Amino acid sequence: MDNKFSPNPAIPLDLPTGERIAAAVEHYGEQNVALNAVTLLRGENAGKDFLLYAGGRHGLGILDGAPTLYWPALWGARALLHVWDDSAAPAVITGLGDQAWRVREMCARVVLLRDLPAVPELVRLTTDQNARVRAAALRALAAQGSAEHQAVIARRFSDPDKSVRPVAQQARDTLAARLAAASE
Repeated sequence: MDNKFSPNPAIPLDLPTGERIAAAVEHYGEQNVALNAVTLLRGENAGKDFLLYAGGRHGLGILDGAPTLYWPALWGARALLHVWDDSAAPAVITGLGDQAWRVREMCARVVLLRDLPAVPELVRLTTDQNARVRAAALRALAAQGSAEHQAVIARRFSDPDKSVRPVAQQARDTLAARLAAASE
């Protein structure tokens, strides 16, 4: 006997994330999708169907018994790149401190896209143990930091991971240009 979960055939498991989230919006409405995304980001159950909209075929693996780990929280944060509700901001800021680096990175991306004020958290993440988190934090810090954060960004010019160094230089340039435009 097969005990595997049989998904709703209307859920587009194999589409790219943006298209799956658009289908979820069509089904649930934008605010409900954003609220369900926050539910996942918080590590809570948003229902099997929504897990599949957010995670696609990978969500099906979890429903079939694969370890959950951090994946639903990551998918919740990633969904917030495609839909938004202002009530999601606190969960995203909290997610910057998640134990899973992928969740921290995705939350930093959401902070950048949604212009969520999180300078202290971003400064902390510029020294994260994971290079991708450091890079995402630098990008977001460049968008909302002040002149005092130029030194924080400059410290990453000699980052141990060579992939972070050009991101730090771009962040420096972005911050300098933004500050110059603001002073005109």
